[in-house]
Amino acid sequence: MRVLFVLVFSCLLATCFADDLDDYEINNNTFSEDFLFGTATSAYQVEGAWDEDGKGENIWDRLTHTTELIKDKSTGDIACDSYHKYKEDVALLKDLGVSHYRFSLSWSRILPTGFANKVNTAGVTYYKNLIKELKDNDIEPFVTIFHWDTPQPIHDAGGWTSEFVVDWFADYARVVFELFGEDVKYWLTFNEPKQTCHEGYGSAKKAPAISSPGVGEYLCTHNLLKAHARAWHIYDEEFRSTQNGKISIVIDTPWYEPATEDDEDAAERKRQFVFGWYANPIFNGDYPEIMKTRIAERSELEGFGESRLPAFTKDEIDYIKGTYDYLGLNSYSSYMVKTDPEPDIGSPSWDDDTGIYEYQLDDWIPAASDWVRVTPWGMRKLLAWVKKTYNNPAIIITENGFSDDGTYGDDATRILYYQTYLSNVLDAIIEDEVNVFGYTVWSLLDNMEWMVGYTEKFGLYQVDFSSKNRTRTAKPSVDYYKKVIQTRCLVDTCETDTKKR
Repeated sequence: MRVLFVLVFSCLLATCFADDLDDYEINNNTFSEDFLFGTATSAYQVEGAWDEDGKGENIWDRLTHTTELIKDKSTGDIACDSYHKYKEDVALLKDLGVSHYRFSLSWSRILPTGFANKVNTAGVTYYKNLIKELKDNDIEPFVTIFHWDTPQPIHDAGGWTSEFVVDWFADYARVVFELFGEDVKYWLTFNEPKQTCHEGYGSAKKAPAISSPGVGEYLCTHNLLKAHARAWHIYDEEFRSTQNGKISIVIDTPWYEPATEDDEDAAERKRQFVFGWYANPIFNGDYPEIMKTRIAERSELEGFGESRLPAFTKDEIDYIKGTYDYLGLNSYSSYMVKTDPEPDIGSPSWDDDTGIYEYQLDDWIPAASDWVRVTPWGMRKLLAWVKKTYNNPAIIITENGFSDDGTYGDDATRILYYQTYLSNVLDAIIEDEVNVFGYTVWSLLDNMEWMVGYTEKFGLYQVDFSSKNRTRTAKPSVDYYKKVIQTRCLVDTCETDTKKR
């Protein structure tokens, strides 16, 4: 049985989007008792204390201090000040009732030079204290080893386009397993590697803002995937037997919906160029065939002697394949996809290598972020596709959320977003038998949203960035999410007893 959900909105929202919000079907079954509900942040976005207690410089410190690329000219120097306010943050998590908190380690706070020759005791102590505070409050730490903040010395030595970064990251991973592994049962090597590589070394939309389209991003990915595999094997061979944890990677993608039946091949190509680029080597072995074929063909026509997409050796394919214990999946929105005429041969480009046209519909409810629109049906379709394409892995949704511009009013659209997306997650679990074991809201706090600074706010809790105290205030969506966690139910009354599933 399903119920219709009608949400009362502020006058503005009701005027703009009434036709879109009238009838949303909400699953009125319950999530199982062992389903994990949590929320997430990352080190650079919330910690602050950018040069305090021995922390080294990272690429976001350098970019925000030396360029004017950030939309509001802000930095993460203080951010939410979670370095000093972590106990307050854990108290918020405790009040929410979450089962887990996903956060990232700052590589530069632990290894100030980026290399394992020097470990910063104060940085280690911070993370040990945070983990202890979480465990004392029965909150499981989900620890991301790398969330985009490469140490500046590592970048200066070649960064993610250097083959040596595989060894440097492996050294860092071993250090954190040794330091924190006894208390961490869920590890994630990389968050959204596409943003590190495509936007960091291709389109220059993220630090280190290098523009090397169709070349740098492929080199970055090649090394990053090998670094992920090295870290997984280090954990598997040296730490798993005593620490008994699990380790994987977080891969992000929107859902890509074909505009017509004739556009399905184009939509699948886009899925493979975005998600399969990282998932296929790990889950199925090697890059997707469509990527290898198209990039090789276009590289030859462009005058290159070999494909711009580096090739893995047979040993590397075997070494990378299977380096997962589960899948961390980030997804926020959807795009429509149409077949596009083959792009002209010219300068190298990942977009031209992909060769499709994508767009979002005007009647999809927008967030403050121009790439987020409310398309909950896309989440279910994505989960079913992942199940089919990658042999039904265990999945935790490691990020999903909605942004406001700081004038969120009654927060109704964010509540609608959570409810409808979670409903589609539950549909995927019950009806499509997708193995989803958890869901994580992005984010706990309004924070430094990278290139747009503090102009877009995803937090459950509003942060007053004009206050020295960085005061946290619950948005109305907190009460809704808290109720979902407590009842396992998305509506007022659910039909199914969790013990029956």
